[in-house]
Amino acid sequence: MPLTLASLVQHSALKLSVRAGEGRLDTPVRWAHVSELADPVPYMEGGELLLITAMKLDAEDPEEMRRYVRRLAAAGVVGIGFAVGVNYDAVPEALVEAARAEDLPLLEVPRRTPFLAISKAVSAALAADQYRAVTAGFEAQRELTRAALSAEGPTELLGRLAAHVQGWAALYDTSGTVVAAAPEWAARRAARLTPDVERLRERPAPASAVVGGTEDRVELQSLGTGRRPRGALAVGTGAPLGTAERYAVHSAVALLTLTTERSRSLHEAEARLGAAVLRMLLAGEAGHARTVAGDLYGGLLDAPFRLLIAEASAADRLTTLADALEAAAARAGEALLLVPDEGRLVVLAADGGAAVTACADYAEAVESLRGRDPGAATAPEPPAEDLVVGLSGPAGPGTAAAAHKQADQALAVARRRARVLVEHEDLAAGSVLPLLADDAVRAFAEGTLRALREHDATGRGDLVASLHAWLSRHGQWDAAAADLGVHRHTLRYRMRRVEEILGRSLDDPDVRMELWLALKASPPAPAE
Repeated sequence: MPLTLASLVQHSALKLSVRAGEGRLDTPVRWAHVSELADPVPYMEGGELLLITAMKLDAEDPEEMRRYVRRLAAAGVVGIGFAVGVNYDAVPEALVEAARAEDLPLLEVPRRTPFLAISKAVSAALAADQYRAVTAGFEAQRELTRAALSAEGPTELLGRLAAHVQGWAALYDTSGTVVAAAPEWAARRAARLTPDVERLRERPAPASAVVGGTEDRVELQSLGTGRRPRGALAVGTGAPLGTAERYAVHSAVALLTLTTERSRSLHEAEARLGAAVLRMLLAGEAGHARTVAGDLYGGLLDAPFRLLIAEASAADRLTTLADALEAAAARAGEALLLVPDEGRLVVLAADGGAAVTACADYAEAVESLRGRDPGAATAPEPPAEDLVVGLSGPAGPGTAAAAHKQADQALAVARRRARVLVEHEDLAAGSVLPLLADDAVRAFAEGTLRALREHDATGRGDLVASLHAWLSRHGQWDAAAADLGVHRHTLRYRMRRVEEILGRSLDDPDVRMELWLALKASPPAPAE
């Protein structure tokens, strides 16, 4: 426990007595300092017991003593030790009254107790306290190391750390999500600090921050040695950490950093293996891929998976997406195959799993930041650093190459339509009409129908509407004429005019298909 004024008063060899400030003797003492200056404040740091004989003070002047004591109290001096029998036979009443007015402890030092004895007692007590703290810190380090090497790993370590600091501890992954906490109730408290953890991640490791609230004081420490932190540790306590607690926290940071760095090396090895598995799948060598995948990716290949391709001009976007997918898969206990590929990110994830859901959530968040509906068919061009993602339909090892093509096609549509995420299933869900919103398709439609619209604009007929009715009725003259409210001979005449103006035969199925798509892609002419 730290040295206090009460400890010095109780020291039998010092024979100190209390003249004022009896209620504040539990104040910790950081040092004992002798000064006979009339104003020693510029040389004080706070926490000192000031030892004086009043050699240069008029200790019997009430006004001077009030000013003197007031400045000492404001500077953080924790008490005054006044030696009697040197310049004054007793402690002057003016000094006693001034100390009482400021509630500043005033200790009477008998003549037979030299200031050096008090300084030695303070120094010895501080050294003993420091030794206890260091010893406790080393013991905490050993205990935390054993915990880190246990089967529970980081979870056990957090429990031991929380006990040492008499508070709580939580571990965050690269996405800022709480992955473990001790005690269990601390997970809710830690989750509220995610914005602070995200801000910490923006700074190169190692980085730290202190956040406080009405509940507790929380220290955040980044984990990892690279430019990007690999996680974060939060430690919540009711008061600032002491020396022993600080040793424990530093030990936990070192052990967790070692764990994350070791995990990163393993992760890089897994990534190389994953790249080999992906190459085999795309080459149609599903059997070899399954053999190489082993236990690491074998479970992923035994069930339907989705293939995802992501692109971004800014590499950080791909890294952020990869972190989000890895964190989601890890929390769900899912296998995830993730391969960087020349500015792209290729991912195999369990169909309907947490990683696919995390990708959709991330895309929705980016769309929201753009301020538009993710379901909109068109949008302004995205910023250069924005992400585009194509997602295949469900696939298996034997259809991985087809899934890669699907994801690539969906990616191309996402890029053209300025969407963050497009699923191949959306493209193949019974209609190609959503694809007709592209600018290039609209330009084709307007060019194809321009001559007919210009003809209609002169008031010489209604060729566009007639063409639409005839095509929608599959060339049935009577039904189309009835829809238009005209005679079938009138409709036949209009269709001949369409052929003459366009220079194309409506007997050609390709022509009919192109005209129908042009009509669907082109907005209707404004009403007269």
